[in-house]
Amino acid sequence: MRRSVCRSLLALALAISTANAGSTTPKSSEFATNVGVAPPPPGKLYHGFYFNRPGTDNYDPTEHDFTPQDVAHYEQAVGKKTAWIFFSDNWFESRKFPFLLCGLIAKLDKIPYIRLMLRSGVDQNHSEKTFSLTTIIAGKFDVDLRAWARDAKRFSTPILIEWGTEPNGDWFSWNGKWNGGARKGPARYIAAYRHIVDLMRAEGANNLQWVWHVNWYDEPEVSWNAFENYFPGENYCDWIALSAYGPITPRTNEGLESFREKIDEAYPRLTSIAPNKPVVVAEFGCDLHNRHVDVVQWAKAALDDLLSNRWPAIVGFCWWNEGWQNDDHKKHDTDMIILHDVDLSRAFREEFAKHADKIQETPIATDEHR
Repeated sequence: MRRSVCRSLLALALAISTANAGSTTPKSSEFATNVGVAPPPPGKLYHGFYFNRPGTDNYDPTEHDFTPQDVAHYEQAVGKKTAWIFFSDNWFESRKFPFLLCGLIAKLDKIPYIRLMLRSGVDQNHSEKTFSLTTIIAGKFDVDLRAWARDAKRFSTPILIEWGTEPNGDWFSWNGKWNGGARKGPARYIAAYRHIVDLMRAEGANNLQWVWHVNWYDEPEVSWNAFENYFPGENYCDWIALSAYGPITPRTNEGLESFREKIDEAYPRLTSIAPNKPVVVAEFGCDLHNRHVDVVQWAKAALDDLLSNRWPAIVGFCWWNEGWQNDDHKKHDTDMIILHDVDLSRAFREEFAKHADKIQETPIATDEHR
């Protein structure tokens, strides 16, 4: 297996994305390559970046509001560089491949990690109005998906991608609760997932590295909604991802378990259904002001466990730097942004210094990711 540093590939991607950003029909696919992101060397982990800028009076819910300065400030605060940048590609905003954002990320020598969000709005705790699983399976969006895939191929360098994030949580419209329940829900999710992946692979977008992403617990907590029932199969994902949050609002009084307890519960389930797949903690975090949990101690313990290789299949992690409004009271707003807490920033910096040899800052490419 040939491995190489992604820097030169990313530079090429930036040139391609810049050339194509203003055009819906790029002229050539000659730069397309069959590459993915290789796991880091044994014992090392990738460190991802996510940030959504809070507004002055309210919050931007689109999950792609970051600047190069945000990345630089974060990396300076924690003392280590990040390997990928995570963002949402919302189809209620555009169905076009996000050339500009991917190009910006490539310019920073990082891997784009795209949450492909076929949704008609940010509020997802209901049946989907436009992009339902049945309409996806029926091929209603095939033209748009094929065009998206062709442009992803022209971007040419490694892209981590997920669709159907956290399917075992009813806060997303692709959860089985909204799609036929126990008899039909998980099966429809798997059919839609496979349809999207098959279609994009048929377009030759082999630089897309598919990540299947679940939540650490199942909601609703019933047997048919267990995340195992949503698994699309080993041939349909390259990596596995997990979300594991502490309390995410100042007043939350549940979900107070440590990060270790959450991962210890989910990890054996994940590695049982996909024993040969790398795992990333794609999302973890804790509110800075929760009255029951000290965010600094929670995060410090989480990082210490991650970086001490407690869970060998885990090859990366990403703190969810975001804030949002919960009601009309400002003091009830969620805030998980590391840069807003000097002590939390220090905890990250100290943990990264303590385990300096465990962070793989530069992404590694491989020509064989399946």
